[in-house]
Amino acid sequence: MAGNSFGTAFRFTTWGESHGPSIGCVVDGVPPLIPLSEDDLQLWLDRRRPGQSRYTTQRQEPDQVKIVSGVFDGQTTGTPIGLIVENVDQRSKDYSEIADQYRPGHADFTYQAKYGIRDYRGGGRSSARETAMRVAAGGVARKMLRHVLGDAISIRGALVQMGPHRIERESWDWAETENNPFWCPDAKAAGDWAAYLDGIRKSGSSCGAVIEVVASGFPAGLGEPIYDKLDSDLARAMMSINAVKGVEIGAGFEAAALTGEENADEMRSAGNKVEFLSNKAGGILGGISTGQDIVVRFAVKPTSSILSPRRSVDRYNREIEVRTKGRHDPCVGIRAVPVGEAMMALVLADHVLRQRGLTGAL
Repeated sequence: MAGNSFGTAFRFTTWGESHGPSIGCVVDGVPPLIPLSEDDLQLWLDRRRPGQSRYTTQRQEPDQVKIVSGVFDGQTTGTPIGLIVENVDQRSKDYSEIADQYRPGHADFTYQAKYGIRDYRGGGRSSARETAMRVAAGGVARKMLRHVLGDAISIRGALVQMGPHRIERESWDWAETENNPFWCPDAKAAGDWAAYLDGIRKSGSSCGAVIEVVASGFPAGLGEPIYDKLDSDLARAMMSINAVKGVEIGAGFEAAALTGEENADEMRSAGNKVEFLSNKAGGILGGISTGQDIVVRFAVKPTSSILSPRRSVDRYNREIEVRTKGRHDPCVGIRAVPVGEAMMALVLADHVLRQRGLTGAL
């Protein structure tokens, strides 16, 4: 199946299925002599790992990553870095009833139409299980970015909307994202969401979410002006995440309601630097970074696996009702936060290397 690789100068390829023996990826283009260990990657995988609260799937996967190539004596060698994670808690029997059924909202029908065969166990390749390897590859990207740009950079994500309920921007506190199971930067909203999601979970239903990812401390000049714009690559990266149905950069769709005066990020001189008075552009102008915070939001649809019977058809085109069993996230957006961070890191790592190759410096 083509289309399993992402990136140009910094490139990664994932492989594996939800209920196969393992999943993995190959990360290529990493410069040599960068310190890298499994612990450097595990801390990010632990943030995404399932079963950490009642608000995520109870599938118990330790997600222990192994580096199998590309690192020697604790440093990258410049050759492809191979990463692997074993699957240990598959329950394929949970899916035997839907072997010939197309679940509404899932990729069952489209996979069958494209390939003539599909792995129905947990969605196979279309499962969000694949995103564990994006997070592992993102850990490699973070190490490379800090090696090149220093410790001042940061890439942080937060859940800013669950179902119809949004945070209060005035209450934003990055530290609060570590104090609740939703990566929510608003303590009051997190409390409200707990009660809301408990109701959703107990009813066997699901809800969507909006995630915001912010990259700080990155230089101006990253990105290309036409087909490889930094914002277009970020949009593609976020849209490639399972269940994502929309992406915004900066003010995003709200910019359509602004006047030209309101939308213009005015500039002033600050010594030898340019200072922006606002950031409606999300840190990107003409496809190239401005040096401000790079701000991306993406919308995740409700988890398609729900207990309520839904009308569908089977592979023989017979009309049926489908009720999805198994262990599923009532709000898949929660675990999408570290995945969004990883994709931001992977795109920026790619463009940092491309810029260094073009100009010789940053």
